[in-house]
Amino acid sequence: MIKPVVRGIRHRYFHQATSLLRGRTMKKSSILTTAIILILTMSIIAGASGTTKPSEYGTIVINNFSQKAGLTPVVFDHWLHRAKFTCRLCHVDMLFSMRAGDTKVSAQDNMDGLFCGSCHNGNMAFDSCSKDMSDMKKCDVCHSKGKSVKKKYVFETFTAKFPKAQFGNNIDWEKAASQGLVKLVDYVEGISLERPERRMVADFTIKPKGHDVNEIIFSHKKHARWNGCEVCHPEIFAGGKKGKMKYTMDDIRKKQFCGVCHTTIAFPLEACDRCHSKKVK
Repeated sequence: MIKPVVRGIRHRYFHQATSLLRGRTMKKSSILTTAIILILTMSIIAGASGTTKPSEYGTIVINNFSQKAGLTPVVFDHWLHRAKFTCRLCHVDMLFSMRAGDTKVSAQDNMDGLFCGSCHNGNMAFDSCSKDMSDMKKCDVCHSKGKSVKKKYVFETFTAKFPKAQFGNNIDWEKAASQGLVKLVDYVEGISLERPERRMVADFTIKPKGHDVNEIIFSHKKHARWNGCEVCHPEIFAGGKKGKMKYTMDDIRKKQFCGVCHTTIAFPLEACDRCHSKKVK
């Protein structure tokens, strides 16, 4: 069954497409735009039945060493951690890879105060690992794949007052941060380095190649709130000059450039209007 939001998108895109098709004259650019709209519509509808639950969007399973140690895999809830910490803190200061499973985190690493153990040390958050495995319920808090574990934080309750959005977690995280509903930790003693305040680049527009497609308004300020500069530069976007890097929607769908985050944890590509927000004149 197609969800109401998907049904609305289908209706809007088909309306745009059929309006173009009914015209007496049609430029090549309009034909191309129509084809793109129809392809997007069908891909959204095709994926609707397998839509991830808002509470599970961004969730990853970590199983580098768990099953070898006789434990079930770790279920990592991105939504909860992004509500408390910046992305930069984990992916720069704590050296977590941006690719799920790349960082080989062991129990000993955590006990040594690395990776998860940077925060889960019994002071800032509960202990992540211990050599004493007599109480498996403590292990189950993280090693919860396939288990019915009572969680301290429940997505629906925790985010009940957060501003809503379509797709992904169905949360507008940027608005939530602006309204003070989430207070992001960006520094952990002994892990992070003091960073000087940086001048923020003003918002700018990116003109897409396709005709009749809204221009993109890119905000460094909004991205830097979560990522700083280091998450994106230079690993994801090597060029420091606007317009130097050339990439396509196909690249983004392949989890490159913007797609590193906007196919995994940040709002997904279906939310076209979140980026393509400047109307074509």
